Amino acid sequence: MQTLQTTSLRVRDNQLFILDQQALPQETRWLEANSVELLVGHIHALRVRGAPLIGLSASLLLALLAERGLNRDELLAALETLRASRPTAVNLMNNLDRMKLRLAEDNFVPALVSEALRLVEEDKRLCEQIAVAGSELVKPGSRLLTHCNTGGLATAGVGTALGVINLAHQQGKVENVWVDETRPLLQGGRLTAWELGELGVPYQLITDSMAASLMAKGLVDAVWVGADRIAANGDVANKIGTYSLAVLARFHNIPFYVAAPQTTLDPHCPNGDAIPIEQRAASEVTGVAGSFGAVQWAPQNAKVYNPAFDVTPAELISGWVLDSGVVSPNEVRAGVFEFGLNG
Repeated sequence: MQTLQTTSLRVRDNQLFILDQQALPQETRWLEANSVELLVGHIHALRVRGAPLIGLSASLLLALLAERGLNRDELLAALETLRASRPTAVNLMNNLDRMKLRLAEDNFVPALVSEALRLVEEDKRLCEQIAVAGSELVKPGSRLLTHCNTGGLATAGVGTALGVINLAHQQGKVENVWVDETRPLLQGGRLTAWELGELGVPYQLITDSMAASLMAKGLVDAVWVGADRIAANGDVANKIGTYSLAVLARFHNIPFYVAAPQTTLDPHCPNGDAIPIEQRAASEVTGVAGSFGAVQWAPQNAKVYNPAFDVTPAELISGWVLDSGVVSPNEVRAGVFEFGLNG
């Protein structure tokens, strides 16, 4: 496979590497991801994360494994193991479905390589189109609030919600970005703050519980988030804490936008209740661990509820910003997502 480089993925000498997102921002560290076991471990530990990026990393690994000589049955088993690594983000499933079609071809090795590279280039293009469509919704002087991480660390391109924010900033329309720290794993504090700093976008980091106060003071003009899965009725699964922001935004009459590629749409999922929500380890809530070490702050026997995602009902969303353009609430109510945008 040809040499490939994105913000968080690297293919060199037919080896796959991922940028360790658990080490950021203190350390920039690239890790091997050359087996299914290694990549699944990185996905579970969120060393590689972001719905689009997870799907792309799995597709690239399958293509590299094919080049190394794995047969069709072995590749199919690898594909299904990768598919099960994260249940909520549908980009992974959609990408692997496309790879599975190529695996059925007679000359499946070059077909898999071509498809994996095509998916990477498509993601870059989709991100650019999302940024253009979304930036038109950003008003001059905007103070925007975002949650989790939706930039180049989570995609092959400029990102989804963060791509919108960056382009709007380049257009001179962003006064400030409020960055939710995003508990319990602090993707906002560790990753989004780092990305915005690298991009030169003005931002202030807040704890998740401060958003309501900012909105009450009139200091938030719009909320921009990404998505891990969009159901056929427009309900959206995203990082835990997103639903809270949507409720707060509705109460304060603030627009709430979801930015995502069409690969995040799941027309086979009728609504948010049908979206599987990943439950994660109690240790993520009872303490914290990272490149700095580990700290336990809760009692050792504390019982924990730790869903990785929540679901925001469609009625709380002002617009779905896709690579195909902005989808309005009226269009969603009319069923535009039910059979896919190309259906």
